[in-house]
Amino acid sequence: MPHPYRIREIARQAGLSEATVDRVLHARGGVRESTAREVHQAIAALDRQQAQARSAGPAVRVDVVVSGSARFGVALRQAFAAELPDLLPALIKPRFHLDEPEIVPALERIARSRSQGVILTAPDTPEITEAVGRIGLPVVTLGVDLPESKRIAYAGISHPDAGATAAYLVEQWLADRAGDVLLVPGDHDLGAADRAAGFRAEMAARAPHRRLVDSPASTVRAIYAPAGGATAVIGEFAHEGRNYDVFVAHGFDAANAELLRARRLSAVLHPDLRADVRHACLTILRAQGLLSGPIRAIPAAIRVITPVNF
Repeated sequence: MPHPYRIREIARQAGLSEATVDRVLHARGGVRESTAREVHQAIAALDRQQAQARSAGPAVRVDVVVSGSARFGVALRQAFAAELPDLLPALIKPRFHLDEPEIVPALERIARSRSQGVILTAPDTPEITEAVGRIGLPVVTLGVDLPESKRIAYAGISHPDAGATAAYLVEQWLADRAGDVLLVPGDHDLGAADRAAGFRAEMAARAPHRRLVDSPASTVRAIYAPAGGATAVIGEFAHEGRNYDVFVAHGFDAANAELLRARRLSAVLHPDLRADVRHACLTILRAQGLLSGPIRAIPAAIRVITPVNF
């Protein structure tokens, strides 16, 4: 595919190594089809950005740094691709650093570059909080907050409120039926521990008689999965020949969409990632003086997706 871009530029856009991009461009093999597709999508995105630049106002270089799952990285790319065309006349030019294992060194490298802002998804640790304050760039946290850092705003849901919403739905649907509630372990996902804590607190307030368990049992009538794992839990219940009345999961990915279609899930709680990306980008533009308006954290709405509304 002919293109005017350097391998380094394509690699940054795709969030892949230069060696991988080189193998794809020169058809050397040894690369998964999905990875090759990411390279071509990155070239197409650079084409779009170049076309926008010819008609847009000032370009703003924003670095998007993510410590998290590859699944979230794919969804984030899609959200940026959908939202960036509507941000004209200013042009956001994102550089993706996805599945970044070392957040602090990445932030320090970005601080030495020509970056004009950072959109950051990372765990709330003292080291990362301190790094955000050192780099001297406007930082917007996305999806999970670092409230003690010097970030200028947070774009995303309140995770404890998401867990509380799940508890409300579970108890409303169970009503006066007896039974335990399975809280599926999943604190590996950023925000999952806070969602689980919000769920426990709300269940204790609404149904103090209801027992929460962390493994499937014959007494379980409802399930909440604050991170992944819905497919595995449903498979385990099917294998044991047991049923449940309510299952609320978090995250609207392909697997959970299929479970909704099959009516194996009662509801999926999901943040509006496109709205969060838009909020983050607009906040960076305001910090650079290119847009008017307040710079603040606005809690995002939690979408409740059921088998009949998606």
